[in-house]
Parts: sequence; structure tokens; C-alpha cells
Amino acid sequence: MLLQIDPHTLLRAEERGASLDEIEDVLKTGVEEDAKEGRQKKSKVYDYNQERNGKFYDKKKIDVIFVTQGKKLITVTVYVFYGKFE
Repeated sequence: MLLQIDPHTLLRAEERGASLDEIEDVLKTGVEEDAKEGRQKKSKVYDYNQERNGKFYDKKKIDVIFVTQGKKLITVTVYVFYGKFE
């Protein structure tokens, strides 16, 4: 499947602390979860063990929201959550 990363996704990734490599990894190896409005979502938890905005976090969870059009997967946005995850 052809991957198209929308510029909006890259802007949000930079703001929220995700890299392009992580986005691609989530789409390839992440767990599929329910999403709203006919969209799809894949998620993956990474070891983080760093500070962000003055607080230390063990993990970060990246959710990539996307749609498929034919043989093309197009990202919509990315969310990044920091904390402890299973």
C-alpha cells in the first residue's frame, strides 16, 4: 500500500513529539483500534524515559489517524500521549 503523509500530520507530529520514522512504524506495526467518522487508527506504545514540558514520562503512545483510498493510505493527524501504558 502506498503511504501519503499529509503535511498537517507532520505539523502536529512536531508539536506533539512524534517523528516521521515513528509515524511510519506505527502504520506498519501498530495495533488497529476503533476510530470515528469512517477513519482508521493504529497505535503503538514506545519507551520514552525522558522529560517533556518539565515532567518525566516512562512511555509515549502514538495514535495515527488515517483513511484509505484505493491502494493509498493517507494520514489525517497524529496524537501523542505521555504516561504509563500497558
